Amino acid sequence: MAAYSVFFKESVRKDIASIPAKDLQRIMERIAGLSENPRPPGSEKLSAQERYRIRQGSYRIIYSIQDGELTIWVAKIAHRREVYRV
Repeated sequence: MAAYSVFFKESVRKDIASIPAKDLQRIMERIAGLSENPRPPGSEKLSAQERYRIRQGSYRIIYSIQDGELTIWVAKIAHRREVYRV
């Protein structure tokens, strides 16, 4: 399987700034793993959108997969109580 390229939307920079360093390291490791397996065990497709969700501790990582281009776009990283709010 070819490796996917991982990209971050501009809004994710603000999300990353608010995450404690110890949690951020684990989150970034989890995101790096998406390049090898974009649908790891525990990932769920969000019902109303063409996006997926993975959990890392109390945080959720929302991302979309473009299989034709072999890219992953991370759309949001937030605490579980805030991630689904508009």
